[in-house]
Amino acid sequence: MGLDDLSKKASEALGSDKTEELSDKALDTAADAAKKATGGKFDDKIDSARDAIDGKLGNA
Repeated sequence: MGLDDLSKKASEALGSDKTEELSDKALDTAADAAKKATGGKFDDKIDSARDAIDGKLGNA
C-alpha cells in the first residue's frame, strides 16, 4: 500500500458518517461541560462556538 492509498483511506475515514457522529458527540460533551462550569451565563456563546467548530470540522 502506497502513500497515496493511505491518504485516500484517511480522507474517506475523516469524511465518514461515523466520524461526524463522534465529533458531534465530543462537541456536545464539551459544550455541556462548559455550560455547567459557567452556570448557564454564556450558553448562547458556547452554542455559537460549538456550531462554528462543527462547521469547520465538517468541511475538513
